[in-house]
Amino acid sequence: MSENGIFGQNSERRPAWYALYTKHQHEKSAADLLVRKQFEVLSPLYSSTRRWKDRTKQGVLLPVFPCYLFVHTTLDRKLEVVRTPGIFSMVSSGGLACEVPEQDIQMVRKICSEPSRIEPHPYLCTGETVRVRTGPFAGLSGVITRLKNGFRVVLSIALLQKSVAVELDALSLEPESRAAAQVCSN
Repeated sequence: MSENGIFGQNSERRPAWYALYTKHQHEKSAADLLVRKQFEVLSPLYSSTRRWKDRTKQGVLLPVFPCYLFVHTTLDRKLEVVRTPGIFSMVSSGGLACEVPEQDIQMVRKICSEPSRIEPHPYLCTGETVRVRTGPFAGLSGVITRLKNGFRVVLSIALLQKSVAVELDALSLEPESRAAAQVCSN
């Protein structure tokens, strides 16, 4: 694979984003420990309402991608990362750490920066691909689903096989094929 490939074939000194697999419910604590070690960490959270038999609690912050977080580092610091309590491993293929494309990191940041209601969503392999035409998510592509009389766009990170559902107005969406045709005709 080339030097710019997704499988860690780059120089060990060039920083890139990597996905980390964490212990169940250790995403926040592992992220805090990595930040203390001077790593740049992305651990997207969403606000949820949790109900128990005796009470309900609003505003509980939960990870958008359960058991995963992202770290910006060089491969020569891999051992320091994976020895952090709560971290199982870097997401890898064939024993080589897989870089997360910068556009996927920017997509996650953009989604989590908006006050729109987000929530984890099962990874989808099939469905209509759409592009958001207007609003704060303009230009992003995803898979559309219809839930509870509302439209949701599911934006996916293929490497992790994880997705995030964002509720949008159906009028702001267009089929991906039409969006691609407009780009080609301009």
